[in-house]
Amino acid sequence: MFGSPGSGKGTQAKLLTRRLGIPHISTGDMLRERIRLDGELPAEVGTAMHSGALAPDQLVNRMVEDRLGWADAAAGFVLDGYPRTLAQAGELCRWLDGRGVREVVIYLAVDYNSIIARLMGRRQCPRCGTLYNLVSQPPKVDMRCDRDGEALVVRDDDSETVIRERLEAYERQTRPVLEFLCRAGRRVEEVAAGADPPERVFERICGIVANHDRA
Repeated sequence: MFGSPGSGKGTQAKLLTRRLGIPHISTGDMLRERIRLDGELPAEVGTAMHSGALAPDQLVNRMVEDRLGWADAAAGFVLDGYPRTLAQAGELCRWLDGRGVREVVIYLAVDYNSIIARLMGRRQCPRCGTLYNLVSQPPKVDMRCDRDGEALVVRDDDSETVIRERLEAYERQTRPVLEFLCRAGRRVEEVAAGADPPERVFERICGIVANHDRA
């Protein structure tokens, strides 16, 4: 699942994994969990993430390769937030080719202003990780998770300053990854994800995945 911060990657990845019964592998979630557990990551990695910067390639590649080796990923998986750099993309392509895995890249296209508005209104459940948006996808009860009633929080990386830094990092480091994948002949499918509700975007994604499975 590919796209800028705020494009809906996490939401769509979760919907897709529930539909297909395969794991959702989010590097952002893995890194945040390791930061939460004292001593799991060097302090400078947590500082970098809170400022909108990307974690080191070597660390992220190692985490992803380890996670893809779990038994539940043998039948397929959804990658969310990886690869984010050319070095990560090269490593992933080598991993996929070495195992004969056929991938499809879903690129969620959203304009800049929509992304800013989305991220400024985003809230997350600290217990189950469910994402909400106060404008487009609010909880049923104000600032409470629909699933477990936990008070919703603003993620550290969703402040305006960090959002702008994340978008700049995306343009500088991650957008070239999409161009690399296209040049390398990987299947890249663009899905307009700016105006329609998540459910409609999801159905388009499901159509792409179904056609990929039949190919």
